[in-house]
Amino acid sequence: MQAVSDWVDRIERAILALLLATMTIVTFSQVIARYLFNSGWVAALELTTICFAWLVLFGCSYGLKIGGHLGVDALTRLCPKPVYRGFVLFAVACCVVYALIFFYGSCGNPFVTGKLCGSGYVGKMAKIGLRSEDLHWPRWMIYSILPIGMTLFAFRALEAGWAIVTGRRESLAAGHEAEDLVRENEGVVKS
Repeated sequence: MQAVSDWVDRIERAILALLLATMTIVTFSQVIARYLFNSGWVAALELTTICFAWLVLFGCSYGLKIGGHLGVDALTRLCPKPVYRGFVLFAVACCVVYALIFFYGSCGNPFVTGKLCGSGYVGKMAKIGLRSEDLHWPRWMIYSILPIGMTLFAFRALEAGWAIVTGRRESLAAGHEAEDLVRENEGVVKS
């Protein structure tokens, strides 16, 4: 499991870096083209928007992996440890259900249709043959991030859930860095 997680982690980071770099380069080149040469690329905004959507959907699974999502757990932290763990595992289950709902909406049920993404939104876009406005890319390719991103999100949620069950992780949300810093520096600052 760890080897698969490391492999997925490397791919996620590479894709996130590529998407961010593409957005930065395209946007910067557009600024230069418009202000220095009074021209520009018509499809730049569409490409940047697509990259941003992919960045968000890849980023949500990566954020879950590193514990980077924000969470409000002030009330649940007051509960005994087993109850708190139950709440966190319920949150993991909610994440998996959320990913499955999005996957179903984008792909339909591949077990019924016999095709991956045959009856869902992505499959319908492929069947209709719509293309993007400026880039003229097939829309099903652009929207394929929905099942990809939600599969990664479910994988990361299950991975986090297993880490919580085995005691290697405490929650899904970001840690309490501010509280940790206060505890570390209690003796440094005198009132």
